Amino acid sequence: MSLNSILNIAGSGMNAQTVRLNTTASNLANAQSASSSIDQVYRGRHPVFAAVQRDAMNIDFDTLDDGMPAGAGVQVAGIVESDAPLQRRYEPHHPKSDEEGYVYYPNVNVVEEMSNMIAASRSFQVNVEVANSAKQMVQRVLTLGQ
Repeated sequence: MSLNSILNIAGSGMNAQTVRLNTTASNLANAQSASSSIDQVYRGRHPVFAAVQRDAMNIDFDTLDDGMPAGAGVQVAGIVESDAPLQRRYEPHHPKSDEEGYVYYPNVNVVEEMSNMIAASRSFQVNVEVANSAKQMVQRVLTLGQ
């Protein structure tokens, strides 16, 4: 596997974790937004990741020891809305309550979102460390000729 491939894989991982962090931040920002209609309430969003293979990216075909093609990174396949049930609360004095006195809240679990944010942040950090290690290896190779 070439050094350029390592940097591309780490970069794609950082891009994917950035999308994950942004969707988590959006979920947390809207966690307590109320609505009078079930159709207008915010629904939690989550990114879907997919592995990118070398041959799909038209890159030189490196193989692992077992003869299988090496992976080439990760991409965001899409962002899906959560199908968890929405929270329906009886709050007749709330300004956004419907005719029956119910207010609808998003299906966002704040504890789960905080866990996702920590995991995404750590994954991003690991990809940065991989890129830094690759950079240090290149710098050391360049100093061998001196």
